[in-house]
Amino acid sequence: MLSIAPAGLLVFGIITKPGNSKHSEIYSCNINHPKPVCVMKAIFGLDEDESDSVYFIPSSEVEKATKSGIEWIKNAQGDDGGWGAGSHYNQGVLDPHAVPSDPATTSLVAMAIMRTDSTIQKGVLSPMMKKATDYLLNVVETCPDNQTYLTNLTNTQPQVKLGRNIDVILTAQFFTNLLRYQQNNQELKKKVDKALDKCIARIQRGQDKDGSWKDGGWAPVLQSALANNALENAQQVGRKVDTTVMQKSQQYQASNFDTKTNSALTDRAAGVVLYSVSSTARASAGDAKKAKDIITKAKKEGKISDDKITAFNLQAAGIPVAESKDLETAYNINAAARQQALRDDVMNGFGNNGGEEFLSYLMTGESMVMQGGEDWKKWYDMITSKLVKIQNQDGSWNGHHCITSPVFCTGTCLLILSIHKDMQFAMDLHHK
Repeated sequence: MLSIAPAGLLVFGIITKPGNSKHSEIYSCNINHPKPVCVMKAIFGLDEDESDSVYFIPSSEVEKATKSGIEWIKNAQGDDGGWGAGSHYNQGVLDPHAVPSDPATTSLVAMAIMRTDSTIQKGVLSPMMKKATDYLLNVVETCPDNQTYLTNLTNTQPQVKLGRNIDVILTAQFFTNLLRYQQNNQELKKKVDKALDKCIARIQRGQDKDGSWKDGGWAPVLQSALANNALENAQQVGRKVDTTVMQKSQQYQASNFDTKTNSALTDRAAGVVLYSVSSTARASAGDAKKAKDIITKAKKEGKISDDKITAFNLQAAGIPVAESKDLETAYNINAAARQQALRDDVMNGFGNNGGEEFLSYLMTGESMVMQGGEDWKKWYDMITSKLVKIQNQDGSWNGHHCITSPVFCTGTCLLILSIHKDMQFAMDLHHK
C-alpha cells in the first residue's frame, strides 16, 4: 500500500494492487475513460509498471463534508428546478428560497451534483438533475437571439462580481459536462447540443477586442478565464468554436502574467493576486499539458535527449516554430502560476472567503489535476483541510465578502471537494 498523509488532515490514499489483471478499477471515479488508470497514475506520479489498479480514497472527513453539503443543497432547490444566489444589493438574505433562481448559480450547483454521482439517468438526486436541466434548457430556448444577456435578471451576486456574461458561461459549462456523461436519450442530447451551440455563439459575441470578456464585473479576469474554459471544454465534446476567439482569449490570459518576474498582474483582478494566478493557471493548463505530453512522447521515441519543455525540443518533436514557442510560454506561465497558487499569502485571497475565492481555488485545482504529481497532492491536502474546517454546521458554506450566497459558495466547495471524481474529464483531451 502507498499512502499519502501530509501534515494535518489525511486527505486521500492510493492503493495499488499488483498482478496482471486486464481490468483496471478506480474507487470513486464515475466516468468511463479509455485509459483511466493511465490518467490516475499520471496524476499521482506513479510509473506505468507499478500496478494495473489504482484506487483514490478521500478521507472520511472529506466524505462527511461532501455528504452534508449535498444534503443542504438538495433542500435548497427552487420549485422551478433552479437555485439562486440573490441580489448583490441585499446580501443579508441567506434563505435559498427567498431569492429567484438564476442560470449561473443553477449551473454551478447542478455540476456539483453531477460530479457527486447523480446524473439524469442515475443517482439518488437524478430527479433534481432533471428539473435543473429542464430549467436551464428553458432559459436558453426562450432567450431571444437579439437579447444581450442570457437572463433578464440583473445585479445578481455572480453578475456583479464575475460579470454579466457569467450566466451563459456557466450554463455552457453545465451542458458540456452533461454531454460528457453517457446520453442514452437521443432526443435530450439533441436539445442539449442545440442549447450549447446557442451558448457558445453568445459567449463568442461577448468577447472584447483585447481577448477578454465585456462587462467583467469586480474581478473581470475571473469571467474571462471561465469563458476560456467554457469554450475549451465545448471543443472537447465536439462543438464548433471559433479558433480566432480562442487564440485571442489565450493571449489575453497569458498577458496577465509577467514571465520575467514570475508575478501575476492584478489590475483586472480587483488587486487580488489569487484571482489572477488561478485564472492564468487554469487558462494555460491545456497547452501546458499538451507540451508536456509531446516532450514525454518524443523522449521515449528518441527524438530528444532530455525532457525539458523548450521550444527547441518541441520543434525536434515535430511541432512548428510558432506553435512551439506558444506551448513553451504556456508551460512556463502555468508552472509559475501553480507554484504561486500554493503560497499561503496568495491563498488568503481578499483576506477572507468569498465566492470569488472558492472559484479561484476550483480553477487552481483543475490546473493542478491536469499536471498531476506532487503539486496536486500538496494542493488537495491544503484546500480540503481548509474547506472542511470552515463548513457551517448545517452543511453549507457561505462567503464573507462579495459573493456571500450560501448556495453559490456551497456548490463551488462541493465541486472542489469532489474534484478527484472529475480527473478523467480534465485530462481526456491528452490521454487517449
